[in-house]
Amino acid sequence: MDTILIVDDNQAVCNALSLMLELHGFNTITCLSPEVALELISLHEISLVVQDMNFTQDTTSGEEGKTLFYALREVQPLLPIVLLTAWTQLEIAVELVKEGAADYMGKPWDDAKLLTSINNLISIYTLSKANTQLVRVDNDRMSAIKGADLCGIVFGSGAMQRCVDLALQIARSDVSVLITGPNGAGKDKLADIIHANSSLKNKPFIKVNVGALPMDLLEAELFGAEAGAFTGANKTRIGRFEAADGGSLFLDEIGNLPLSGQIKLLRVLQTGEFERLGSHQTRKVNVRVLSATNADLAEDIREGRFREDLFYRLNVIELELAPLNQRQDDIFPLVKHFIGEEFSLNKQAQQALIAHGWPGNVRELENACKRAVILAKTSVLTPVDFGLSPTLLVDSLQVAGGCERSVDAQTAFAQPSVNQSEHIDTSRVDSQQVASSNEALDKADIEAAIAEHGGVIARVAKSLGLSRQALYRRMDKFGIDK
Repeated sequence: MDTILIVDDNQAVCNALSLMLELHGFNTITCLSPEVALELISLHEISLVVQDMNFTQDTTSGEEGKTLFYALREVQPLLPIVLLTAWTQLEIAVELVKEGAADYMGKPWDDAKLLTSINNLISIYTLSKANTQLVRVDNDRMSAIKGADLCGIVFGSGAMQRCVDLALQIARSDVSVLITGPNGAGKDKLADIIHANSSLKNKPFIKVNVGALPMDLLEAELFGAEAGAFTGANKTRIGRFEAADGGSLFLDEIGNLPLSGQIKLLRVLQTGEFERLGSHQTRKVNVRVLSATNADLAEDIREGRFREDLFYRLNVIELELAPLNQRQDDIFPLVKHFIGEEFSLNKQAQQALIAHGWPGNVRELENACKRAVILAKTSVLTPVDFGLSPTLLVDSLQVAGGCERSVDAQTAFAQPSVNQSEHIDTSRVDSQQVASSNEALDKADIEAAIAEHGGVIARVAKSLGLSRQALYRRMDKFGIDK
């Protein structure tokens, strides 16, 4: 419930305002002087002030109210203030309204108008406070990020911002971290950030992809092996845990670790102790373990493929990374990073990049950008350069039997049966929709596409999402030379 401070030297006015406001759901605090008002502001959470302009008998100048107004503004710059007076000092009213007074009313006031003004002002004040708090939090985040080592990560989405924020918080501790998310989404980058901003940043940071290690060599890779421990082991080798002693170890694809390796890993996490393969000598290390997986470990636990006690050892804190198609604001910053400053995107390429589902996440996007840079014939990249098809300029396809099927942008990319360099079967397409879509293209769009593709009509038509015949008709319409 919002609290309103009423400041007036007339007790009857204070009582009348207080009663009226309390009947409409407000808390009120009243006082008779500016000095007490300033004390109350420091002691209570006030949402709005209703103040008189004169507090001394026989004074009508409004200077006392003006002084109180500026004193309140100095303490709380955003606090809404409604000025009330039985005397009309127009010049002062104009001055104070310019300085931020929320409203100015004469006595006797109109209850309905005053209530409407108070409700509106408190709503605006609440939103302003929330916005100020968000800005402050965002500024704090940006300050923290500016002073951090982000290991070259590129992002623009709020989802990735939250992941980076959490990674920086986690970095200051020494607990085990489990990073979850699909392949190619950037789990290793988050691991880099955690280590680079930790107290271990100058210590070893060893990475191992558990899923890429042969089963028969996995334990030897992790824990080491003595000479002769297995065929081909001609000399003693230390494992990844020994190499990471005093630092961090990143175990990617942890869900692929066999049960025998899980038992040894659990022991290392609990005690720091292990034995090399072929040795009975117990060794001790101090390693911070970061792990990552794209698997559903909870399901693996239910199926008996992953130890529950190991899961809770690894998952002291979980950092979940969303797939790229759920953080689309990252796409253009990443593309700009991958293609460099010398290349740009045409409108169709921008639409195609956003519409594509990116099942391979950032890794797929990076590969598509490399392809585009290599195959591009000009500095302006098109969907074809990325290995993508332009979005179809229709909203739906008319299928056999008169049934209509919606086609979103991503589905349109996956239609190999529609060869846009040849023609679209007009018997299966709503002609009105095609006509409406084609009208969106103007002469400048077509001329730009012709210049971009060196006048090769098939490529121009494909980039614009038109058949060649439809393109020729448009060129004739605008008087564009073939």
